[in-house]
Amino acid sequence: MTAQVEMKLGDSEIKVMNVIWRLGEPTARQVAEILQAEVGWNVNTTYTLIKRCIQKGAVQRLEPHFICRPLVSKQSVQAAETNNLINKIYDGSAEKLFAALLGRQNVNQTQIDQLRQLVEEWPDEP
Repeated sequence: MTAQVEMKLGDSEIKVMNVIWRLGEPTARQVAEILQAEVGWNVNTTYTLIKRCIQKGAVQRLEPHFICRPLVSKQSVQAAETNNLINKIYDGSAEKLFAALLGRQNVNQTQIDQLRQLVEEWPDEP
């Protein structure tokens, strides 16, 4: 899997990818069945989204049985989406994002302590 994600996945494509990541290398039929149950999508919708993921280089189609192999890791997509969010909403400032997270009403002391520990353990050099 690649370390850095250069493609932009839409929300629906990320739903497809979440199923693929969860199952490993599912068939397109398995992905469609799960998304029909979880989201209510029909088979054609799911297949169209899988094909978009293939075109973007996020998924490889293997035969027989239309196996979907992820070509990007969930962590790399999360990192790219986090960077996009920081740049788009917080003017490129991770500090502003962090302050917004801490300012939420539903963050409890345990979560704050966990965030503090993450910051303290963060390496000085990226």
